[in-house]
Amino acid sequence: MEFLPIFLNISGRPCLVVGGGEVAARKIEMLCGAGARVRVVSPALCSGVSQQVEQGSVEYHAGTFSESDLEGCELVIAATDDAAVNRQVAELARSRRIPVNVVDDPELGSFIVPSIIDRSPVVAAVSTGGRSPVLARLVRARLETLIPAAYGRLADLAARWRERVQARFSNSAERKAFWEQVLGGAVAEMVFSGQEELAEKALEKALSGDEAAIARTGAVYLVGAGPGDPDLLTFRALRLMQQADVVVYDRLVSPQVMSLVRRDAELVYVGKERDKHTLPQEQINDLLVKLAKQGKRVVRLKGGDPFVFGRGGEEIETLSAEGVPFQVVPGITAAAGCAAYSGIPLTHRDFSQTLNLVTGHLKDGTTNLNWPALAQPNQTTVFYMGLKGLPIICAELIRHGLPEQTPIALVQKGTTPQQKVFIGTLGTMPALVEGATIKPPTLIIVGEVVRLHDKLAWFDPEAGVGQPRNPSAEQTAEAREASRAGD
Repeated sequence: MEFLPIFLNISGRPCLVVGGGEVAARKIEMLCGAGARVRVVSPALCSGVSQQVEQGSVEYHAGTFSESDLEGCELVIAATDDAAVNRQVAELARSRRIPVNVVDDPELGSFIVPSIIDRSPVVAAVSTGGRSPVLARLVRARLETLIPAAYGRLADLAARWRERVQARFSNSAERKAFWEQVLGGAVAEMVFSGQEELAEKALEKALSGDEAAIARTGAVYLVGAGPGDPDLLTFRALRLMQQADVVVYDRLVSPQVMSLVRRDAELVYVGKERDKHTLPQEQINDLLVKLAKQGKRVVRLKGGDPFVFGRGGEEIETLSAEGVPFQVVPGITAAAGCAAYSGIPLTHRDFSQTLNLVTGHLKDGTTNLNWPALAQPNQTTVFYMGLKGLPIICAELIRHGLPEQTPIALVQKGTTPQQKVFIGTLGTMPALVEGATIKPPTLIIVGEVVRLHDKLAWFDPEAGVGQPRNPSAEQTAEAREASRAGD
């Protein structure tokens, strides 16, 4: 280990920054964030540092560096673009045994500034010893995805209960086991989801005599898996998927997303295909309750978003009635994902000022919708689960006033390598689909915004997920013109 990792308490302490450019501005912001009293010495300042001076957060001495600037300082950062000045600062600071950092020249200084993951009071630091700051930032970025933003609140909870836990468990090994259970289990997830009152009650119950209460506390997490591309998962969704004991999933969750689930988790497939349910909804509700009451962490993984035609509301009604802890993790709904990957803006100031999200079939299996409201101009209507009812959808929209030439798109397996987009009109789409092999899941988009598909489509499944399709120069120019007035 070339450097000793330490954390300095510089709150209220005088610190010096030599330099007034953009690099210095970042160091000043970091020092101010730690509560330091910052003095800046530089002949000139960039706009960022000038703003900090104007706000009164730093003291500014205009001019070049001199040894007297070190008087009273407890930490120094040299951040000029003059190597000779940086060397002078470093030598004088080290002669006075003042910790000094020289930006981009770690050998001159006595300490280096790492890449920081800030979840105050929890702080993690990553360093490559100055060899590759970019690599350190990449590692930090990876850790950022793994450490919930609410870790600081979890640390505060632990601090509030520390003395009581010490009083309850005199044995250090017992205290350690208790905190490992708390900080890595259901109580932590309660804090992460903003349910701190429930977390406090769980701790109270455990300390009042039922030591195994936390271990027996199960929970259900309704997680939106998005439309298919695993890169569209949220950080929280991925974290819960990788720590679940049981994953209850349906057919709309893509294999690519399922591959990210914890490998030793129990997988329960519940189907949910139209008119062909592996488990009826009521049995799914009961299953979630049963598994949670066994003390298991259950992820109910749903395609898209749990609250957009995902029956998430029905499931948490049962969980709430049974007193089972739960949280809902939103996902990118199919309308947003499929439209974006198809180059079809859902809203556009020239074409559509209203957006409707509609299910293609109701609970009783019909397609009895409010057709007069859906057949209005200057709006976009997205039909979920509408493949079977497509002929009725087109016919009813025409019958209630939309022109037969109204554009319509059918997106098959959107955001995945199997994505296909079928473009037609209300008058032609039924025949087009009848002559093609359509594989669910599908999404239907109706409205003038569909006309932008040819100009704005960027996703080419044949080139791999996330690869642009390289439109022609003419298409690019047309797309810029078409979208100039857009959002």
